[in-house]
Amino acid sequence: MITRKAYAKINLALDVLGKYPNGYHEVKMVMQTINLCDVLRFEEFDCSEEASLEEKIRLIGDGCGELSLGTDNLIFKAAAALESAFPKGKGVEITLEKNIPVAAGMAGGSTDCAATLHGINELFDLRLTDEQLCEKGVKLGADVPYCVVGGTMLAEGIGEKLTKLPDAPELCLVVAKPEMGVSTKYVYEHLDAYDNPPHPDVDGMIKAIEAADKNAVAEKLGNILETVTVPACPEVACIKEILTKQGADGVLMSGSGPTVFSIFFDEAKAAEAVEILRNDSSAKFVCLTNICRGEQ
Repeated sequence: MITRKAYAKINLALDVLGKYPNGYHEVKMVMQTINLCDVLRFEEFDCSEEASLEEKIRLIGDGCGELSLGTDNLIFKAAAALESAFPKGKGVEITLEKNIPVAAGMAGGSTDCAATLHGINELFDLRLTDEQLCEKGVKLGADVPYCVVGGTMLAEGIGEKLTKLPDAPELCLVVAKPEMGVSTKYVYEHLDAYDNPPHPDVDGMIKAIEAADKNAVAEKLGNILETVTVPACPEVACIKEILTKQGADGVLMSGSGPTVFSIFFDEAKAAEAVEILRNDSSAKFVCLTNICRGEQ
């Protein structure tokens, strides 16, 4: 049996530069993995060579709530993308322990997808490189290539053009998600309606990371998608206000939201903020964590 951790991500800076003719948006963003993860376990089993995909790939879950565990799940799709390379007469059973909130703007589905590519690659000794896994992953989702490699990265294009950055400074984080969800499709469609939304300083964030300056990292946090999500989900603004009042050194929504994360230089203040948010109706999920530095 193979076990893989699937780490959540946050966006330290996220800008949208335009829209491609195919409908995808051109982005420029700094991505960062954090120490909040799902856990996936992979175990092979014997099956007939004529078995269908649904018979060769079994997906079961713990703590998944309303999340579909059918053929529409990215875990299943990742396994299906590698099925032709399975040893003859072998299938895979995948058990998902879900800890990352669903539809949270933290790439929960994409990171599970990436972990599945890694897990099956290892389970069946397919010897695929990260580059090859990324090539398969981008066909499943724009964030999947980043999740294959993780760490601190500049992502461009639709998110598939990755440039490794130095490790971000060590940061204590409070992560909070409202109960209400927001559709990524809705956010991008409504962003297109803005003539000139405020653009974050992505290059400034890169310089802050290169200088290992945690104060500058906190100052340069920015996400153009807040322009749409905050008005659509008032709880985002409530959570941001609570974290700011509790002394957060930087507060930002991750991805298309509605999850909010905050940087705290004082861990005691961070712990206090977690307790306050856990007793506030604006947040359904709250955790205290930090960034992942280097190899996961």
